[in-house]
Amino acid sequence: MSNQFTQLNRDMSSRKALIRDLTTALILRGEIKTTLKKAKLLQGVVEKLVTKAKEGTLAARRQVAETVRFQKNEDGKYAIQVLFDEIAPRYKDVNGGYTQVFHLAPRQGDGAPMALIRFTK
Repeated sequence: MSNQFTQLNRDMSSRKALIRDLTTALILRGEIKTTLKKAKLLQGVVEKLVTKAKEGTLAARRQVAETVRFQKNEDGKYAIQVLFDEIAPRYKDVNGGYTQVFHLAPRQGDGAPMALIRFTK
């Protein structure tokens, strides 16, 4: 994960925390609305996590746990459980392209380009 965090005008620890939060939110909710730059950076991270989760091993679970936060959704399932039990099996026959980024209208306050990132069906 070290070379992916070279943007967003933040220091390294802040970038890692931001990506961890966005990744966990995307896994728990299925889609999130964020700036275009964050969405494109997040897409690469999530694609690698889903590929790793498709292995289904304990080692893969531990590697994914370094990035995904320990949070529950409304059903009481942790983000890692959702990733390994629901999301990864959905893409077992697919090699990449697990997420989509849709451009949205610019943000009202500062005009930042916005995007919606979600898992493909």
